[in-house]
Amino acid sequence: MRKNKSNIVKIAIVLLVIIVVNVISGKVYKRFDLTKDKRYTLSQSALNTVNGVDSPVIVDVFLEGEFPSEFRRLRNETQQLLEEFALYNSNITFNFINPLEDEATRDSNIQQLVQRGMQPLQLSVNESGKSSQELIFPWALASYNDQTVLIPLIKNKIGSNQQELVTNSIQNLEYAFADGFKKLVSQKEKKIAILKGNGELSDIYIADFLKTIKEHYFLAPFTLDSVASNPLGTLKNIKEYDLIIVAKPTLAFSEEEKQVLDQYTMNGGKSLWLTESIVMDKDSLYNDSGKAVAIMRDLNMNDFFFKYGVRVNPVIVNDLYSAPITLAIGEGSDAQFQPLQWPYSPLAAGNPDHSITSNLNLVKFDFASQIDTLKNSVKKTILLQTSSLTKLDGVPKEISLDIVTQEPDPSTFTKGPQNLALLLEGEFTSVYNNRIKPFNQLDIKDKSTPTKMIIIADGDVIKNDVVKSKPQELGFDRWTGRSFGNKEFLLNAVNYLLNDDGLINIRSKEIQIAFLDTQKVEDEKSKWQFINIALPLLLLGVFGFAFNYFRKKKYA
Repeated sequence: MRKNKSNIVKIAIVLLVIIVVNVISGKVYKRFDLTKDKRYTLSQSALNTVNGVDSPVIVDVFLEGEFPSEFRRLRNETQQLLEEFALYNSNITFNFINPLEDEATRDSNIQQLVQRGMQPLQLSVNESGKSSQELIFPWALASYNDQTVLIPLIKNKIGSNQQELVTNSIQNLEYAFADGFKKLVSQKEKKIAILKGNGELSDIYIADFLKTIKEHYFLAPFTLDSVASNPLGTLKNIKEYDLIIVAKPTLAFSEEEKQVLDQYTMNGGKSLWLTESIVMDKDSLYNDSGKAVAIMRDLNMNDFFFKYGVRVNPVIVNDLYSAPITLAIGEGSDAQFQPLQWPYSPLAAGNPDHSITSNLNLVKFDFASQIDTLKNSVKKTILLQTSSLTKLDGVPKEISLDIVTQEPDPSTFTKGPQNLALLLEGEFTSVYNNRIKPFNQLDIKDKSTPTKMIIIADGDVIKNDVVKSKPQELGFDRWTGRSFGNKEFLLNAVNYLLNDDGLINIRSKEIQIAFLDTQKVEDEKSKWQFINIALPLLLLGVFGFAFNYFRKKKYA
């Protein structure tokens, strides 16, 4: 009797423990990320983008279907990432949709997705010695309170193979979704002034980039015309902006305008300069002679940048690693457009150790100048650099399209990597320190508060093509179909300058993706089929035979 009572108590204790554990586990949820690179642990910056979401965010992912193994990995990583967001905020829901599943609606679905800006990706699939083409839509569409944003799932880099493409894309997934959620739920706060009045690029040539950043920031044009009559009023007005963007000025700045810009910097203002010291555009070459002369451009800014520790030299950078120029070859109706080697369009690689340029596609320049750094207290970081196979042309210099017919001599490209974009950070000394001031200012500062500035030695980095009066996507070459990293680089630069760098820091997160060697799989296919299928059956048969043999021997 006492024994039965003891057993009942033990059973009751076990049941009580099970109930308590279930109640606690229902209220407390914890996941453990055991991966070395913490790929399933969302950064706090990413979580902050959905922290205040109190109504449904619906994410439709179009990455569904029969894909090669690499893209199945991308699909699964996307699902796991969205599960992490959904666990943090239950208002986030997601669906995976295959827009190509129904043959009856396939064409109409493709047309609708393309019209919304979701371009398909053509895949080459090689399986069992056979090659085929597959179409996928690597995009997601996020909706929140009657607003929608497109989220690209592919992060392309020039020269990447299919596995590298997927690796880059998986590494970029957290940033892509965090950036998309931020566009949906965050309110604009920072203000950006687009400087006008000194021959900068007109709006149609920077339209694509302005369209991109206006999703995050307030934009307004700002001219320095009133400096001549009211410099103090102009300075007061420009101080209201957190950042100024100067896109390829072509007219010289007056001393009064320079003092306004200098004092803007002294008061902590951030600036993004896209400037150059030569006069030469690709359009200047499209004439009957196919020639034009490059000359020096004097913006009266040499002392301005020199004081801050930078010199933009009046030279043209030639690089063997460059984007091609597309020219019509032939006469009349027989003419065909062909991409040809063009050393005046260097492709600059990003600094892998900085969040602005980490995991960044190559950035395309046209007739870029070269930047030197000077010693002072300002911290300088090289953001973009050419390849090591470069040479420099001084000006004046005649540029001719005929060079595309000549084989470049690598022995002349010996100048090494050239700096094309620099980040300056720290406390700047005023350009007019210990100098006569162009206009009187009572609260003039000779030392800035900590601030930032980026200088890019080519205004065309921000320039988009215009076709039939319509601006094209920045960084996309419609002749070769290649995309460059211009827009992403400039967007990251703006985010960093405005201390809005929480999201771009996500991009420095390194994720190692292991893929199967497709050639090795094909070569060893029969061996592994035997090991995984036939060998277990063989071992099971041997075990059954041995078991029956010894059983009969023992009990016969």
